[in-house]
Amino acid sequence: MLSNPLIATTCIFALIAIGEWLSIISKARVPMLLTAMVGFLILGWTGVFPKDILESAQFPALGAILIGPAILHMGTMIPFALLKSQIKAVLISLGGVLFSGLLILLIVPLVFDYPTAVAGIGPISGGIIALLITTDKLTEIGLSSLVLIPALIVAFQGVMGMPLAMSFMRKYAMKIQKQMDAGTFIPMNEGIEEATTEHSKKIGPIRSSATLQLFFVFVGAAIGVGLGTVTPIHYSLWCLVIGIIGLKLGLFPARALEKSNSFTITMIGIVFVVIGTMSGVTPSQAISHLPSILLILVLGTAGITIGGFLTSKLVKWDPYKGMPVALTALFGFPGDYILCDEVSRSIGRDEKEAKIIMDELLAPMLIGGFTTVTIASVFIAGILVQTL
Repeated sequence: MLSNPLIATTCIFALIAIGEWLSIISKARVPMLLTAMVGFLILGWTGVFPKDILESAQFPALGAILIGPAILHMGTMIPFALLKSQIKAVLISLGGVLFSGLLILLIVPLVFDYPTAVAGIGPISGGIIALLITTDKLTEIGLSSLVLIPALIVAFQGVMGMPLAMSFMRKYAMKIQKQMDAGTFIPMNEGIEEATTEHSKKIGPIRSSATLQLFFVFVGAAIGVGLGTVTPIHYSLWCLVIGIIGLKLGLFPARALEKSNSFTITMIGIVFVVIGTMSGVTPSQAISHLPSILLILVLGTAGITIGGFLTSKLVKWDPYKGMPVALTALFGFPGDYILCDEVSRSIGRDEKEAKIIMDELLAPMLIGGFTTVTIASVFIAGILVQTL
């Protein structure tokens, strides 16, 4: 029965729905994505879900296609004028991954060995690309027994990072709320939102057709993916830049996928892809490498948090705002967006307040995620694997 595409999709979708429900009733204390990922892992290990349920569902294939358009959409949520103010988010995210890397390099070799430390640093400071770089090098030099370490770290790092980041984001959102009540709150994008909204009204007939809006988003994303194949720059960065520039030039409306009524299904498809990262993890794999994985995860999470705290103080940002930006290294996109949405929705007392909180959180979190996952982790992994 679970081989039927609709039934298989519905079963996995149920995990997302339960996670969303828990997030709502816990006021974002329990991240939706965490519930869905852990639930999928447990149901797979206990045999409730067959091993090929994701292949049967077929929905992850759609989610994989939608990553580029979703990232372009994120670019249309960040006005260019606001982007220029995010250098502090870049510095904080870099500070977190550098401090984390130093901590792992100092301690892990004392307990295990240097290759084990290197196997974990790249993936914990980023994601899939760093994982591929690390595993390719480990296989090339005959250390294939260590390949599971970066793979399992990528699978489990969100479990460590998301609850911690959400806790800090909640505290910062409540600070914003108190400032709004006292009349002392100054929005980060003051004066920018109105200009962007006014500019987007000049798009013309495109605004009248959701189909045309969605088509142009796909065209932009396809260009980004194409540029990613012919340049050393990852396609996700190209899609983000195309979204930001397209918003500036009036090629896309602000919040492009929302305007074309396509954003919810896009995000659900991508969540299917993220859940799929847990599908190859077996209990025996997790147990055999558990000590080294736990040590790297604990040191990495602690290092990113401490590095984010210190850098936040250095650049004069509230640590509760800065530490989640650094922690995006542990989950990246779409986790950064989903956490922002959950926190703003649960803390905001009305739609206007939720939007203000969302606007304060989203830009630095997205920039932090792209800095760590897409750029810094690739450089760190690429440099360190050459030392093996």
